[in-house]
Amino acid sequence: MLTSKSSPEDVASPDRSHSHQGVDSRYRFDVVCSATESQEALQALKEKQPDVALIGSNLREGPLAGFKVLRELQTCRSAVKAIMLIDSSERDIIIESFRRGAHGVISRDELFETLCECVRAVHQGQIWVRAEELHFIVDALVESIPPRILNAKGVALLTKQEQGVVRLVAEGLTNRDIARQLSLSENTVRNYMFRIFDKLGMSNRVELALYAFHQKM
Repeated sequence: MLTSKSSPEDVASPDRSHSHQGVDSRYRFDVVCSATESQEALQALKEKQPDVALIGSNLREGPLAGFKVLRELQTCRSAVKAIMLIDSSERDIIIESFRRGAHGVISRDELFETLCECVRAVHQGQIWVRAEELHFIVDALVESIPPRILNAKGVALLTKQEQGVVRLVAEGLTNRDIARQLSLSENTVRNYMFRIFDKLGMSNRVELALYAFHQKM
């Protein structure tokens, strides 16, 4: 795992198969730490609080061990944006990565320059996935998203302000952009996002954007 603090991007990565030599000079990433085991990675993420974490799906303790790191980040609602580094573009691996809160998925076979573009995009609040893999996510989310608008008492699940936040997420805006548009603090927007995810039983912005599409928000 490789981690960094913003200059302009911070990267963290539980994996060593992508060398980070020359990252600072060529792409201005400040790599703050690296780890090869899940516990070591989680400790590093807690201490360093990087902007972006590059997490290998397979770590030293075994295949798919990287998902333990993703789950922990999701559980503690970490602000770290995670990218899953995968060995193969299997449908279940890609879907599970995003379901567990990843902001991007990239193959080990991609060029180093592509990896850097991925990190930059995720740092800026975008979602990174290859076009040919996107249909896996869309199909899975369309099947799983319930049409929840009202609770059991017939009361709207989301307040008008929360609905406004969801609409802006669906438009691709980052928390910072949403805060600026709604004249709120970024921390307030982040709290709105936590409440929205909890109410709708979702865990990432991709699910939320598809929900907004289905509800014609």
